[in-house]
Amino acid sequence: MSDHATDAADERDSASEDGTEERSVAVLLDVLPNGRPDDGRPGYQKSPVAYALGTASFGLYELSLEEDADVSVSDRVDLDGPAVSRYREVDFEDLTRNAAAEIEYAVEAIVDGDERRFVDFYNEAGPITLRLHQLNLLPGIGKKLRNRVLDERKRGPFESFEEVSERISGLHRPREVILERIVEEVREDDLKYRTFVGNEE
Repeated sequence: MSDHATDAADERDSASEDGTEERSVAVLLDVLPNGRPDDGRPGYQKSPVAYALGTASFGLYELSLEEDADVSVSDRVDLDGPAVSRYREVDFEDLTRNAAAEIEYAVEAIVDGDERRFVDFYNEAGPITLRLHQLNLLPGIGKKLRNRVLDERKRGPFESFEEVSERISGLHRPREVILERIVEEVREDDLKYRTFVGNEE
């Protein structure tokens, strides 16, 4: 786990340099106006806390909020914005139960809000090893479906999930298999390969 409180400005600078302004935006998973329940300090010493999922690399964050922050679950916040005093990256096990339960909804909102980015996974996915392709990491995609995607995208890029479904016989839920894979990568920290989580460069 790394503390991002001191390098928030650096992260903002790198985000603007490579054009990925979304890097410092996160979707709120849980908001604790009275601080963390395991914080033994008196109430007046505790600041509001929130847990969030980054939109660019699906990183998990614990946020210390400003006292006057008016935010709620599913809101998008700028990690370097006025509502957040500091933040740090955390593991899935560090989340509250409510935050963990919100992961699927947050991933769905991120994917639906930037469909083309995830459709492009079908256009751009490449081999990981001689025997394993990034497409094979998606649930239910074996050798046959992978080859159909590779053959079909040579004829032209896919423009939407609907088009992927129409052009690839047997791939009926292209959006849902991406959602499922992202949620698995967020929850499981011992996966050998990661395609979506942690890939922001």
